[in-house]
Amino acid sequence: MSSLVFAALTLALWLGAAWEVMRGNRRMKSLARLTPPESARWPRVSVVFAARNEGRTVGAAVPTMLALDYPDLELIAVDDRSEDDTGAVLDRLAAADPRLRVDHIRELPPGWIGKNHALHHGAAQSTGEWILFTDADIHFRADALRRAVAHARAQQLDHLSAVPQLHERGALLGICVGAFSLLFALFVRPWCIPDPRSRCHGGVGAFNLVRASTYRKLGGHEPLRLRPDDDLKLGKLMKSGGFSEMVLGAGVITVEWYASVGGLVRGLTKNAFAGADYRAGLVLLAVLLHTVFFLGPVAALFFTHGLAWQLDCAAVLVMLLVAADNQRFDGGRPWHGLFFPVGLVVFDYILLRSMSVTIMQRGITWRGTHYPLRELKANRL
Repeated sequence: MSSLVFAALTLALWLGAAWEVMRGNRRMKSLARLTPPESARWPRVSVVFAARNEGRTVGAAVPTMLALDYPDLELIAVDDRSEDDTGAVLDRLAAADPRLRVDHIRELPPGWIGKNHALHHGAAQSTGEWILFTDADIHFRADALRRAVAHARAQQLDHLSAVPQLHERGALLGICVGAFSLLFALFVRPWCIPDPRSRCHGGVGAFNLVRASTYRKLGGHEPLRLRPDDDLKLGKLMKSGGFSEMVLGAGVITVEWYASVGGLVRGLTKNAFAGADYRAGLVLLAVLLHTVFFLGPVAALFFTHGLAWQLDCAAVLVMLLVAADNQRFDGGRPWHGLFFPVGLVVFDYILLRSMSVTIMQRGITWRGTHYPLRELKANRL
C-alpha cells in the first residue's frame, strides 16, 4: 500500500470516527441537566455497594450517599472480607443513620469473584423497587438519584448507567484517562445502547441503576459470578431483558478512579483481557490496528512529503480534535486529548500486560484472591 493510499484511508477512517463519536456524544443525555418532576410517590431505592479494604475512601464517600435527597432510600454496604478498618468505619456510619445496613462477609464461596458475590448478596437483602449498584469511593450530588429514577421511569427503562466525572492527579494520568475515555466511546458506542435493534450495551460500576424485578428475573449477579468486567456485562444482561440507557454523570457523580499511572496499569491489568473475552488474537488485532491507524499517521509525518504528508497531517488533526472534544463529556480537560497518542501507548501496554499476566498466571489475582483462567473463560455472557 502506497503512503498516499494509506494516508487517504486513515483520514477517511478518522473522519468517520469524528462523525460517529462527536455526533454520538451530543445525543447522550446529561444527568445534571435532567429535570426531575415532582412525584406523589417515589419508588423505594436500595443503594448497594461492596467494599474490601476501602477504609481510606468509605468515610468520605458514604456520607454523600446518605446525603442524597431521595425520599425513600436504603443503603446496604457489604464488607467483603476486609483486612483493614473498612468494617469498623461502616459500622460507625450505620450507628448514626438507620438507613444504612452493613453486612460482613467472612468467606468467599467457590465460583465467585468477591465483588460480584458481595453485590449479589447485598441485592438479595434489598427491599427497593430499584437497586443502584455503586462503588465504595463514589461521591454523589444530593439530587443525583432523583434525577436518575425520574428519567428511568419516564423512559420505561430497566437499566440506567451513568459515566462519572473522573478526577485525576497529574497531567500524565489525565492524558491516560482521556485516552481510555475515547477508546471506551469507540468500543462501547454508548449512544447506541438505547436502540433495541443495536447490539451495543454497557454499564459503569460507579452507577448501575436496575429495576429490581427485571434484575432478579435474569438471575441477579449469578450469570456474572466470574466476570471481572461485571459492570459492562450487567448492562448486557439487563438489555437482554428490557431497555437500557447510558447517560453522562459529570457534575453529579465523581470519583478519583486511580491515584497514579501505576495504579491505573495495575488496576486494569485484572480486567482488560476479560474485555476481549480472553481471546489473545483479539487483543493482538486491537493493538495492531491502534498502531497502524492511530499511531501510524503520527509516525508518517516524519517520513512522508507532499500530498501524503498533508493527508497524514489532516488525519492527526482530526484524531486530536476528536480526543479533545470527547474530554468535555467526561468532565476532563480538553488539552489532555491533544496527547491522545501518549495515552494510547500506555493503554496498549495495559492490554498486552493484562493478556500476558493472565496467561502466565493462568488466571487473575484480585484483592488477594486467585481466580483460575479456565473458570473465568467458562463464564461467558
